Amino acid sequence: MPLVAHNELPTFSRLRELGHEVLTLERAKRQDIRELHIGLLNMMPDAALTATERQFISLVGGSNQIAQFYVYPFSIRKLNRGAEARKHIDQYYFDFADLADQGLDALIISGANVANPSLDQEPFWDALIEVVRWAEDNVASILCSCLATHALVKHHYGIERQLLPQKRWGVYSHRISRPEHPLMRGINTRFDAPHSRYNEITRSQLEEAGLVVLIESQEAGVHLAVSPDQLHIVYFQGHPEYNSNSLLKEYKREVTRYFNGEREAVPRYPEHYFSDEAIEIAARYIEKALQSDARGEALPEFPEKDLESLVDNTWGDTGKAIVNNWLGLVYQFTSPDRKVQFMPGIDPHDPLQLRAK
Repeated sequence: MPLVAHNELPTFSRLRELGHEVLTLERAKRQDIRELHIGLLNMMPDAALTATERQFISLVGGSNQIAQFYVYPFSIRKLNRGAEARKHIDQYYFDFADLADQGLDALIISGANVANPSLDQEPFWDALIEVVRWAEDNVASILCSCLATHALVKHHYGIERQLLPQKRWGVYSHRISRPEHPLMRGINTRFDAPHSRYNEITRSQLEEAGLVVLIESQEAGVHLAVSPDQLHIVYFQGHPEYNSNSLLKEYKREVTRYFNGEREAVPRYPEHYFSDEAIEIAARYIEKALQSDARGEALPEFPEKDLESLVDNTWGDTGKAIVNNWLGLVYQFTSPDRKVQFMPGIDPHDPLQLRAK
């Protein structure tokens, strides 16, 4: 069954406009169907707050028809927010304490922007770890994206991420390393996935800590790994939630930062993302913008619409399929009263055991 619009969060209306089936709370309550309650800790900065919220809620609602999905976005107070984002959070988001009392079946943790050399120096660190410690004992599984993955492997295993020579961003080809794992059920053996990060955690770092790498790219590194028990924590280093234009919007922000004097060089194009025609359009814009800037004139309008028509989404179906498998396992190994049933009996060396339970 679909998503349930259980509060006035605008994302529910937006997804309905885009063709997603979103039940009203009244209609949902008339159906005798199992519910799954998913928390969404959204730590993204203001510019990406609602987009990230919509991406993950869409991924959940578009991935699985086994239950009615109630998604509860919440955030962390110590993140620096502007007035508009704070108003959105105060009006539509939930308090973590209330969610902890209510109970959740699973938790999704988004990425975040950071400013300190070590993640445990970030203002949000203590609040994030408080949520993680609660979730470890109270939800079936935690799914992490990008920065959240780096934070949790640091917290659990003391793994320090490594600074890359330059930002890794673009769309990269990946292969499955463990096709027998139930999260990989029905997934193509080779597919694309987007990455956008300045740091990475390597396969060797993860495997030395006992984690299991499921998907990786020769060019971009590990995309997906799981905790030693095979499911309790799912670590994405890439971004399965991204829309087709997410990297385009990031590129636009980086170009804007350059012309605002916030970065030294014109940003590189996201790799394997822009077509030749898109690169021509972007290059012409940069040339005109540089000329305008040199003359002290207003910059020309960024050609976002022209570029948006030239970018493709080559990863969305795979992302939905993986999340579909994840939600299916959450459904399988929790009871309607949200008591986790599977964790104590899992053999970390036998992921097929997950299928048998």
